Amino acid sequence: MDIQFIYHTVMKLLAALPITLELFICSLILGLFLALVILALRINQNPLLSYFARGYILIFRGTPLLIQLFVVYYGLGQLEWIQNSFLWPIFREPFNCAVLSIALCTAGYTAEIFRGALLSVPSGQIEAGKACGMSRALLIRRIIAPIMIRYALPAYSTEAIMLIKSTTLASLVTVWEVTGVAQQIIQRTYRTMEVFICAAVIYLIINYVIVKIYGCIEKKLTVHTKPADQMAEPKAISEESC
Repeated sequence: MDIQFIYHTVMKLLAALPITLELFICSLILGLFLALVILALRINQNPLLSYFARGYILIFRGTPLLIQLFVVYYGLGQLEWIQNSFLWPIFREPFNCAVLSIALCTAGYTAEIFRGALLSVPSGQIEAGKACGMSRALLIRRIIAPIMIRYALPAYSTEAIMLIKSTTLASLVTVWEVTGVAQQIIQRTYRTMEVFICAAVIYLIINYVIVKIYGCIEKKLTVHTKPADQMAEPKAISEESC
């Protein structure tokens, strides 16, 4: 292994890291917003809205992200009514198309994650909230949303990891993030092994940080469940000593 070559490769890949993180953060935020909209439509009593959400989830979960990316970048950008509309500044930029494609795809998965978490909320706690006179908004804010987030967080952290991996496809539409820069280096040097190992280590570190962040969030959301267990042990010890 050429240590000097690896050092220069890592520096070039780290220079492209902000693009990867920007892709990830923008796609995560937009995908989360779209997922909440799709979830609201999915559980709506109106069958037209519910079937629209089901169709959306079926399409974006059932087709490869690569095809969705090509359709958004190469397909929609060719339509004249888009080129002549206010949407053209969005679709003419590869970065925007990549963010939109990844966000649309992850929204389908995230909506189903949230729906499963919502169905797991104990009905007894909802009934207790209604019995206390809580309004619908207060019931969602105080009972449904916190419990749903706790249930959804483990699966959502996995989706976030998949999302950072999905950003590697952005290089196919000329967004030069870490993988795109790695491919450029390989084309010039033909040293595939060293370059891809450096890129893999960078993605591994990013995913490790993401797991730790979600772990800290999950720990904070479940901190109220621990004192009861911790207080039970001293009580049991005191009873035995008596």
